[in-house]
Amino acid sequence: MLPAPTLLWRAATPADDDAVVALSLALYVEDPATDPVPAEHTRRTLEALRARPARGQVVVLEVAGAVCGFALLVSVWSNELGGEVCSIDELYVAPSARGGGHGSALLEALARAAPPCPPEAVALALEVTPDNTRARALYQRLGFRGKNLHLRRRLTR
Repeated sequence: MLPAPTLLWRAATPADDDAVVALSLALYVEDPATDPVPAEHTRRTLEALRARPARGQVVVLEVAGAVCGFALLVSVWSNELGGEVCSIDELYVAPSARGGGHGSALLEALARAAPPCPPEAVALALEVTPDNTRARALYQRLGFRGKNLHLRRRLTR
């Protein structure tokens, strides 16, 4: 087992936006979504979370001065869980930084309600595509469980 790395995750700043957008695009090349996710979606997310921090935050993984990972931590209320849920909407570590325990370190810090976990959170949630067996194995090893299928439908206006 690898020793726990020092937590290198920090709040994203506007200077990180281009790196976060590039990493988000890389995520969707590796693990495609149902619908295409253009760079503009990520830019809108960055702006929305900065404008309304109660909605959530973006954190980045910085190793040797370079941003090589990001996570979108979005706040959602759950009646079932009785409070605010920190939904990990996206989590991505660049291939060059994988295997160092960085994703695990972030998820374990969040599970202990340590920063960057929102102080009012009662649970964590995330989703994983069925074919992403490596990520699913990581999440299950870290205690994530679930049986519900997460379904979505875009609004028509």
